[in-house]
Order: sequence, then structure tokens, then C-alpha cells
Amino acid sequence: MKKAFIQLHIAVFLAGFTAILGKLITLDAGILVWYRMFITFITLAIILLFSKQFVLLSFKDSLRIFVVGTIVALHWVAFYASVKFSNVAVSLTCLSAVGFFTAIIEPVIQKRRIDLYELLLGLFAIAGIYLIFDFHPQYKMGILFGLIAALLASIFPVLNKNLLHKFSPKTVALYEMFGGCAALSIILPFYFIMVPSATYLPTMEDWLWLLLLAWVCTVFTFILQLNALKKISSFTANLTYNLEPVYGIILGFIIFHENKYLKSGFYFGLGLILIAVVLQMVRERYRMIKSRRMNQIGTPKG
Repeated sequence: MKKAFIQLHIAVFLAGFTAILGKLITLDAGILVWYRMFITFITLAIILLFSKQFVLLSFKDSLRIFVVGTIVALHWVAFYASVKFSNVAVSLTCLSAVGFFTAIIEPVIQKRRIDLYELLLGLFAIAGIYLIFDFHPQYKMGILFGLIAALLASIFPVLNKNLLHKFSPKTVALYEMFGGCAALSIILPFYFIMVPSATYLPTMEDWLWLLLLAWVCTVFTFILQLNALKKISSFTANLTYNLEPVYGIILGFIIFHENKYLKSGFYFGLGLILIAVVLQMVRERYRMIKSRRMNQIGTPKG
């Protein structure tokens, strides 16, 4: 169990580190994501082929996963655009709006009633982001892209739930990386006609960061998550992942000294978001304990 917790925290830390790498890589956000998905796809394909876990899916199933992969790709593009237009701290804080969007989108997709409590907590995060925007208008483009990234991030996990009932996580990840990479290969040429990029090829330093991003922060992190989830509940995993923006923001402060450029409004906004996160954690913990008690009561004796 102790080993699983360590693996999970390493995975969360590495997830927070992706924003740092996005800042270090000089490529445009779209090209950056294309390379990340391409390298990850090739790596996963080799791993699955050698471990004899590769599964050839039907065209219909492949297309379903490709669509989700495209959403993942656009999410990453928006996220790294947010990092480049603002900074690591602001972009990671904007991702906290995922709760608000999920409270609306998930009930629509799953055809259930909207949970007003979840919606209220999501509005706390939106209020926090508004405070940051109000005090830091120079980051408006970064905040806009951050909110788009949060919106897209609220969609693909809901769609992934349905896919994971039918396919293994590694198979889903492989096909999503291919689908996202293929989608970007079609979209990016048209985008660059309108907005040419300064460079299309990575520098030697960029290659180092890209390989670190794909191999360590994507493939290795994915494997760590799977290993940890064998021993740790999904609730504990989700709870731990609330630390991702915290790790990322701290790293941004240490590496880029971003705290020098942030005013009090950022910390007020972050405080509101953290309150929402803590309240949601408490609520989920209460619901889990209540569910266990109900199951114990309902279990027949003898």
C-alpha cells in the first residue's frame, strides 16, 4: 500500500510538471502537442506490441476513440497556449474551472439531474478565476485559453468512462494518442496559413523536454497511475490529483519566480478555489462513509 501511495504522488507531481515543460519548450502549442502525442503513440505501440497486448479494433470503435483523442489534443493545445500567453500558475488555476463545467456537462451526457451543490462549488472556482482576471488583465488571453482547456477537460473523462467499460486503459490511450495526432495533422496546416509559426522543428533542447514530456510525464505517469490504482481506491486517487495544480504552481514559483509577478488578487482567487476543492473533498468523503454504512446495514447477518 505504501508503495502505491508513493507511485501515485510521483504521478501527480509529474502531471503538475507538464506545465513547466510547456513553458520551457519553444514550439507553438499546437506543434508541441503534435510531437507529444506522436512520441507517446509510438512508445505505447512498441510497449503493447512487445508485451503482446496490442488489440486491433474495428473501424467503428476506433473512430469513437479517435473523437475522444481529438478532444484530448485540443485540450492540451488550449492548456499550453494558456501557459504561453500567461504563466504556469495562472493556467493551472484556470483548470480549476473543470468542476464547474463538469457539474453541467456530465449530467447532460449521462442524462441525470444537475447537482446544485456541485454547481455551487464550481461557481466558487469561477469566482476565483474572475478575481485573478480582474487583478491581472494582462493575462486575459492566457485565462481565456485556460477556460477553454478546462471546458474540454470536463468532456473527455466522461466519454472515457464509457470507453473503459469495453477496452483496456492502454488500448484507449494508444488509440487516443493516434487519433489526436491525426486530427492535429489535418488542423494545423490550415491554422498555420492564418497564423504562421516562428519555428516548426524542435531545437536540441526542445527534443530533450519533448522526450521528457512524452516518456516520463505521459507514458511513465500513465503506468504509475495504473499500478497505484491496483491498491488504492478511485476516491483516494481523485483526491490526490487535487494536488496537481499545487505542485505545478510551486514549481512555477521555484523555477520561473512567478510569485514576483502575481498580485494579491491571484492569492484571493486561489483561496476561493481551494475552499471549493476542500469542500468537495469533505463531501465526497462523507458520501463514501455513508455508502459504506448503508451497505453494512443492508448486509444480511449469519
